[in-house]
Amino acid sequence: MQAKPNKQPVIVSIPIVHYDDTESAKASRRQLKEAIYTSLFDMNVPAVCAASQATLALYAAKRTSGIAVNIGFQVISVVPILNGKVMRKVGEEVVGLGALKLTEFLKEKMQLNNLNFQSLYTVRKLKENLCYVALDYEAELSKDTTASFEAIGDGWFTLSKERFQTGEILFQPHLAGVQAMGLHQAIALCMDRCHAANLPADSDWYKTVVLSGGTACLPGLAERIDKELNALLPPYMSNGIRVVPPPYGADTPWFGAKIIGNLSTFPGPWCVEKKLFRQKPRLNLIW
Repeated sequence: MQAKPNKQPVIVSIPIVHYDDTESAKASRRQLKEAIYTSLFDMNVPAVCAASQATLALYAAKRTSGIAVNIGFQVISVVPILNGKVMRKVGEEVVGLGALKLTEFLKEKMQLNNLNFQSLYTVRKLKENLCYVALDYEAELSKDTTASFEAIGDGWFTLSKERFQTGEILFQPHLAGVQAMGLHQAIALCMDRCHAANLPADSDWYKTVVLSGGTACLPGLAERIDKELNALLPPYMSNGIRVVPPPYGADTPWFGAKIIGNLSTFPGPWCVEKKLFRQKPRLNLIW
């Protein structure tokens, strides 16, 4: 980028420390964060802003409060955020299901149908270009959903029911042999806890759900979540729910970081300066 490190504050996205993490997991995440700070300050970066992808995605949607749902590589994080602060003790949920599981599920379906491919990368491209989430899974099973896509180097592939069965495991994890609650159930549980907390804020602050992550870009996902939440939650909680697809696709957290970097108050209170970090190397920084 030809940018001098000593002239530019840096915004980095780091793993969030979950409220119910084991002490070992919390320690590992803290060590990772300290290592990132140390490496950047060793490069003479003047200041560093560390934020979770969930928070950055919410900012990208031009919101400071709501529930950010990040479908990561291995897990899904359902994170309540109020006025820019992660409310860990209120209603954060983690689902042991991520983008990798969806890709592996599609791979297994393709192998059962004798569809040959060179690598998992090909399967991921098919997931990104052909898969979607059905609004009504049972009704979709009786439809002709055949579609084709050309994967560079591997030729043409034709998928049918695999196209929506792959995304369905987000709502029915048992289809992939995963013992976990569905995505809609995790969001509903988070909302219920946010409502019960009765925080001093707009009573509807948690009713905006912002999705992020490449898998969150699957067509139909936002609409299906909205439908499921309205079926699960009582009217006083479901009225006014808004599920927002990733505003900038898979790059949504990056655009959230861009918004922070363009603020007149940046770096200011957003960042930890090199001098402060050196003075307090064991400072327990919150992100």
